[in-house]
Amino acid sequence: MSNRKLPLLALALTGLVFTSCGGDDSGLFDASEVSVVPTDPADQSVEPDVKLPTEIPTELVVTDITDGEGDGAVEGDTVFVYYVGVLSADGSRFDGNFDGEPFAVTLGQGAVIPGWEQGLLGMKVGGRRQLDIPSDLAYGSAGSGDAIPPDSAISFVVDMVAIVPAIDPANEPEIANLADSDGISELVTEDLVVGDGTEATEGSTVLMHIIAFRADTGEKLVSSWGDPSPQNLTLVEGGAIPGIVKGVQGMKVGGRRILNIPYADAFGEEGNADLKLPAKTDLILVVDLFAAF
Repeated sequence: MSNRKLPLLALALTGLVFTSCGGDDSGLFDASEVSVVPTDPADQSVEPDVKLPTEIPTELVVTDITDGEGDGAVEGDTVFVYYVGVLSADGSRFDGNFDGEPFAVTLGQGAVIPGWEQGLLGMKVGGRRQLDIPSDLAYGSAGSGDAIPPDSAISFVVDMVAIVPAIDPANEPEIANLADSDGISELVTEDLVVGDGTEATEGSTVLMHIIAFRADTGEKLVSSWGDPSPQNLTLVEGGAIPGIVKGVQGMKVGGRRILNIPYADAFGEEGNADLKLPAKTDLILVVDLFAAF
């Protein structure tokens, strides 16, 4: 990764204008609003046992094993968790991620089962909670594959490692006069706003919004700001295109960075038909970083 902070003219980005719909750039995102567990998530590699309920639950039962600290999660927050799930009847394990990366979900979007949507509300960073979930708030009469039979109650132990408050899509930066900035041979980055939160490093799990442009014409290709939740990924080889994995490293939470990515570190000689990015076309990304751990 290049950590050089070059003038915009040196990036061949003459005339690039950044403004925030919600006000000045200094108010992009307050890093202090992000709650992160004060330990390295990589240390949370020991999967806890799930204590089976004495009776099969017919309603959601929430048990805080460890309370955690700070404000509890609310609808609209994006939370990062480790978890293990078992059948409430016999303890058969069907899922878990304590040996991998934390799982991110934005509450209130219907992306997970109702038992999780309801059961994670109010949970605090650093907390550990057991959720005993009746079938009707889990996978119901359909079950889920071979691992969860129809009409099964399920139980989870969940560790909360980060809470990121809802991000207003109205704060998407407006971009104008972006063109003629292709033809670079290596990744070049420029910090438009330097954050004051945690620094993203190789292996970090990050939460961010991205706007992508063609470097040769300045045409806007796609923006994640209109999505229900920001993008999350882990900064490791294969986690995303190389330009993102390398270019986001060194950013701090609350920051905004422009990545000028040569096509070799983007979508290569093939381009990307879904993005309508032609072959051998360089890419420009504007990245806002909301969490890193």
